[in-house]
Amino acid sequence: MKGIQVSAYVKAPGELKVTELADPKPAADEYLIEVHAAATNFFDILQIQGKYQHQPPFPWVSGAEFAGVVLATPSGSKNPKFPVGSKVFGATQGSYATKCVAKEVSMLPVPKGWSFNQASGLFVTAPTSYGALVLRAGVKAGDYVLVHAAAGGVGLAAVQVAKAYGATVIATAGTARKLEVAKSFGADHVVDYRDENWPQIVKKLTPKGRGVDIVYDPVGMVDKSTKCIAWNGRILIVGFAAGTIEKVAMNKVLLKNISLVGIHWGMYEKMETRSVPKVWEGIMKLIAEGKFKGTEFTDKEFVGLESVPDALKALGSRETWGKVVVKIPQEGQNKL
Repeated sequence: MKGIQVSAYVKAPGELKVTELADPKPAADEYLIEVHAAATNFFDILQIQGKYQHQPPFPWVSGAEFAGVVLATPSGSKNPKFPVGSKVFGATQGSYATKCVAKEVSMLPVPKGWSFNQASGLFVTAPTSYGALVLRAGVKAGDYVLVHAAAGGVGLAAVQVAKAYGATVIATAGTARKLEVAKSFGADHVVDYRDENWPQIVKKLTPKGRGVDIVYDPVGMVDKSTKCIAWNGRILIVGFAAGTIEKVAMNKVLLKNISLVGIHWGMYEKMETRSVPKVWEGIMKLIAEGKFKGTEFTDKEFVGLESVPDALKALGSRETWGKVVVKIPQEGQNKL
């Protein structure tokens, strides 16, 4: 197979190379998958630099999110959930390759009518946003929800989930194109957070200027968000894309009765297993009802493993929106 193997940490995605590798050998509980699309993530950039919390022993194949076709089922399973030929998506170490191995718990069937490209970016972002808004914040009809970095992968998922539950969505982003994208995915109002007065602008968009009920924050804008949140509001701490872990004055939390709520979806499989199928059931219901669509970045196409460095570079420079996906033609296939 072909793949992007990391034998030593690199400084930047441009140093990654595609090489011929031996096909992965599935363990008794693993499927062998033919990869047709791989989605990029910020943590992929951190991992190739040795800065992520999960660093496999060298050498390892980069990439995590994938969509493809089952080539072989687990040798240790008499009744595999996905027979050979099934279209699946999921997450596993080593998706930047023409083949990968994955455990059943890390895979789901590609939704009806979805392409491999669309499905490849679903496994990490959709449950993070659904889990945050539905499980953690209890979003409901009539709520006002502020989604920061709304044109990002988790942001566009959050916009759609909040709208599906009957909330009014105020979306922030930093460019005209990203604000346009957030609007196209259902945001009711868009605000440029390069304007220093954005908290006041957001507040004015709520009934009688009371503020928003829920803030979805994957950036690290909790402190400023306390200025435009309503009494009893919930601020969801999703991540720190701005690069720093901020400190918040607790008197602000006390005076407005605010709840600061964390969401670490990656730990649910370990700490709260029962919630995982419920979240996916909810997401698949929204997809079936046409209330949740794929968030694949379409302004530029990335085709072939050779384009992974460019895709990661584009993602890291914040010039993209949604999920940046690399289409992976199978060996012998034309890239067109």
